Amino acid sequence: MNETKVKILETVLKQFKVKGAKFTMDDVAADLHMSKKTIYKEYNDKEEIFDALVDYCFDSIKEKEAEILADNSLSTVEKIEKIMICMPDKYRDVDFRKVFTLRDKYPKIYQKVQKRIENDWGDTISLIEKGVKEGSVRSLPIPVIKAMTEASIERFLSTNVLLEGDTTYEDALHVMIEIIMRGICIK
Repeated sequence: MNETKVKILETVLKQFKVKGAKFTMDDVAADLHMSKKTIYKEYNDKEEIFDALVDYCFDSIKEKEAEILADNSLSTVEKIEKIMICMPDKYRDVDFRKVFTLRDKYPKIYQKVQKRIENDWGDTISLIEKGVKEGSVRSLPIPVIKAMTEASIERFLSTNVLLEGDTTYEDALHVMIEIIMRGICIK
């Protein structure tokens, strides 16, 4: 991906943080100090930018997951916890609670987000299986764990439940993984 495309995507992400999907291409152009014509040389329209942004963000998540997998200072359980809620530092201040606003105006983009959430579980499944073999993780049906995690994340992104509860996306992920890994009972 060329430098101009990356700058555009980073700026769109910045605008999304502030305005959700309601930002305009004028906002992006002004923020970049470039013409809209230059932006449209790289991307045909806002939907194409969102499409590229989904891949850009999820590819960054996969890079962060690779770092976690390579970190030999972490136990298998710690790796499972971190990889299941993986969030690159540059996205920590993005309000992912606004993703649900894409559902109506950009349904293809929203569906792409859902598909990306549902895919790429190979490393996580391998870690869970490793944990079971080590005796650090209970032997439970992995499809159930996967479905619970996906359903939680999709619910966080598809409704305004987090906005109503004044909970950040990152905080919700931490609560979700805590419940999945340790339950809700005091032991």
